[in-house]
Amino acid sequence: MMEDLKEKRLDLKQEIEKKLNALSEKEKKKRSRLIEDRLFGFANFLESRIALLYINQPLEVYTDRILKRCFEFNKLVILPVFGETSEIRLVKVKNLKTDLIRTAEGIFTPDADRCQGVPIDCIDIAIIPGLVFDEKGGRIGSKGGFYNRLIPKLPITTRKVALAYEDQIVPQVPMEPNDKFVDIIISDSRIIYKI
Repeated sequence: MMEDLKEKRLDLKQEIEKKLNALSEKEKKKRSRLIEDRLFGFANFLESRIALLYINQPLEVYTDRILKRCFEFNKLVILPVFGETSEIRLVKVKNLKTDLIRTAEGIFTPDADRCQGVPIDCIDIAIIPGLVFDEKGGRIGSKGGFYNRLIPKLPITTRKVALAYEDQIVPQVPMEPNDKFVDIIISDSRIIYKI
């Protein structure tokens, strides 16, 4: 039974990865802007002061413009630092040019030595990445299970919002016991509130 579930999840991830890889760079940028505009028109986001965000991986909605705009909106920008173990440390980023470093894999991450740590209980809104979503807030992450461990630690009042291309939304995500849900999904064509 558990093997069936793992196989279904793997098939679904591969199907979505294939769809996302087929999108042109131009199309991804266009759709990311639509998502960005929806996010910045979303009351919960506008009212939030301390926002947990992320630096996108290749298949995720682009967040570079979102991060820059957060500073223009005077939000405190919090980003995760992924450790060698399965822990995530949350840090406040004051400047995208000076507070980020490039990893050996070429991915930008906050410089943990420069950035001040932030307690998880002060987060107003959390923007959560993922690869596959459904309309009930079901989610499959990219890898590692970092956010499945982070989500339950967030205060109950913290809105958990996913950004997704419409191609990433499926009728039903086969959920594993340790998988966590998001409250809201903002796509390039709609805002979905968890049913």
